[in-house]
Formats: sequence, structure tokens, C-alpha cells
Amino acid sequence: MSQKMKSATIIITLGLLSVILLSGCGVIGFDMGAENSSSNGGSRPAQNSQSASNDQSAQSGQSTQQSSAAPAAIVELPEVYVPTASGTSVESNGQAIVDFSNQQDGYIMAQFTEDTDLKIKVLITGPDGVQYKYTLMRNQEFEVFPLSSGNGTYEIGVFKQVDGTRYSQELSTTINVSLTDEFAPFLRPNQYVNFNQNSAVVRKAAELVAGKSDFMERVAAIYHFVITNIEYDVHLAETVQSEYLPDVDRILESGKGICFDYAALMAAMLRSQGIPTKLVIGYTGDVYHAWISVFSVEEGWLDDVIFFDGHEWRLVDPTFAASISSNELSQFIGDGANYTAKFMH
Repeated sequence: MSQKMKSATIIITLGLLSVILLSGCGVIGFDMGAENSSSNGGSRPAQNSQSASNDQSAQSGQSTQQSSAAPAAIVELPEVYVPTASGTSVESNGQAIVDFSNQQDGYIMAQFTEDTDLKIKVLITGPDGVQYKYTLMRNQEFEVFPLSSGNGTYEIGVFKQVDGTRYSQELSTTINVSLTDEFAPFLRPNQYVNFNQNSAVVRKAAELVAGKSDFMERVAAIYHFVITNIEYDVHLAETVQSEYLPDVDRILESGKGICFDYAALMAAMLRSQGIPTKLVIGYTGDVYHAWISVFSVEEGWLDDVIFFDGHEWRLVDPTFAASISSNELSQFIGDGANYTAKFMH
């Protein structure tokens, strides 16, 4: 149920709105007054590809012959959730639209319909009081934002830049959320973990877990693929801008990314397999960082642990696991005190 709040053209200063480029990781964010920094995520669909191997053999006195290409293995692709703006529960004013028709599935969709070169922000404050701040891209298309704080009342606002750090409130609404289950927000694509049925990451994840029914085996297969095939992109970390959105298929293709990319890629792969996964943004020591937390039926959310050493899990941080040794990683993590989660996407 929506309770329409006063939609005002109030000129406000959303904090310093300064770009926070944190060294070492490359996760960036904007400060709009309350304590919060958010980076954004996205993905492009990619065509499925087949790999063919050519086997050459040569014998004395005979010409070399090339065999025909072998067919790619058949992989059963999972059905992934597709967020939709159903239009049954909407707040709009001619400039912005907030569609919360599917709030029970853990997300809203927002669109800014006015043609503008100014920045647009979406602020979502959940029942726990944590305020999430997102950039609504100026493409006049619906984008997906998660309801990460569980059941309860959410305040949603759309703001348009006036100049610098001053923004005007263009639309505001309050919704009462009752999730179908607590995992709903962490199984679906959103602006940060953006994938669809045709994404290359969905096919790759299906290939990696093929024939594996055990939960830990499936997570480990995806985890080890990411940490051994994705290289930390130092240049991107040093130059990344405030509205950066990870493109999970591009990351998979290029084999490079910053910590936010590692987390988004792994989260997309796991979610496509029906494994609840949080993309977590917070601090490792004094460095702003991104990692993931996965849900195990036997152990619950694995968010106080760091990596899989072959016997047990430690907090799933694919960036650190890819760049330093297990022993160094264990020493840094210790009892987990160096990790402080701030936001779940």
C-alpha cells in the first residue's frame, strides 16, 4: 500500500555529494548528507558462444588432416528472475515514476521521464533507518533498485540536480513492504548486480556447476573461477568515476575488474543459480571495499567468514582471495574485525 507523501520542489543540499575514490579497491560513492556511499552496477546482454577445437594429426608420408569442429557441450540454463514494472502500484508526477508493483519480490523500479542532462538520484530509506543512495541513469528507462532492509516501511525519493550538490525533490512516496521471503532481494537482478536470461555470466555459471548438486561444490566452483580468471584492474581503480556501473558480461570477457566488479560478477553468477547472495559494501580496515555473502541452508548467511580453503568458509571476498595468499588473507581477517559491512545490495 502506498501513502503519498508531499511532493515538493524543495531545493536541498544533499550533503557534500563529493566523489569518494578510495584507494586500494576502486569502489566509489557519493555522500549526500547521511552516512552512505554507494557504487552502481549494470550488465549488457551477450550472445552465447560455442567453442570448437581443431585437432591436427600428422603421420609420416601422409598429409596433415584437420578434424571437424566438435559440438559444444549442452548446458541447461536456469530460468532467471526478470524484474518488471507492472504498473499496478505506481507513484508518478509527469517527471518521475516509481513502480512498486512487485515490492513483495524485494525491488522497486524507477524512471525519470524528463529529458535532462542533470544528475538524478534515488534515495531509499528502509525500516532499519539505513539510507541507500543511487544514481538514476538519464536514459529514460526503468531501473531496478533492491529493498534490502526486509519487511517494513520504506521512504523513496527522486531528486534532480539543481547545481553542484544542490538537488530538488521531484517525487516522494512511502510504501509498506511485505516480502514473499527474506531472500527475495538477493535472488534478483538490480542496478548493481545486473544480468538477464541471455547474459554470458548465466551460461558460464551453468557450465561451472553442471553435474554438481552439493551447495558448497557449486559455490566453490564459481568462487574459484572468479579468483583465478579475473585480474585486478589497477588503471580502472585509479580512474573510476562516481557513476561507474559494473558490466558483468564485460568483466567476464575482459578478465579484469575492481573489487566492486569481482563482487558483482560473483553475485550475478550465484543468483542466477538460485543461491541467495548479498553484494556487501563496507570497509576492510580503513579502505572502502566490496565483497559478497551467500546463504547456506545449513549455516545461514556466510558473512562472518572470508574464503574457502578447501575445508571451511571465510568471508567470501573474491578480490582479496585473487590477489594475496591464503596465509596472508587469514592473518588480515583474523576474527573478522577488519570487515565492517555498511550496505547490502
